Amino acid sequence: MGRSSSERPSTAGVPKLLSGGNPQIPKGDGDAPVQAYLDAMPGWKRDVGRRLDELVVATVPDVRKAVRWNSPFYGSAGQGWFLNFHCFTKYIKITFFDGISLDPVPPVESKDDKARYLHVHEDERLDEAQLTEWMRQASRLPGWGGS
Repeated sequence: MGRSSSERPSTAGVPKLLSGGNPQIPKGDGDAPVQAYLDAMPGWKRDVGRRLDELVVATVPDVRKAVRWNSPFYGSAGQGWFLNFHCFTKYIKITFFDGISLDPVPPVESKDDKARYLHVHEDERLDEAQLTEWMRQASRLPGWGGS
């Protein structure tokens, strides 16, 4: 005999995972929706996402945060968004919206002429020095989407 609805584990408040395990988080501005996204990231991606967030905050102390299109976005006031990331099945895609202007240029090309990506796979060590340098450079460039 099946369990009654009162005996089933509650999924209320638990974000749905979309294709590739990306959390479905409502659009919102500020740290709270970004933290909800990070908390909902599956498995190994959660630790990487939290570390990425820590690196951005340490590198760009006045960073603006938001969730758009089920992804955390990071920007500079009046300059638009300079970075976001998104979960896929086997990796996290970090997007630098004006990545073509970074030195060195991040390794993965985009259909967008200016954007460049970095893919982070499980068990890969983050090159935190390179990431923070890209974050520093990107935060000083005009970002995507304006203010």
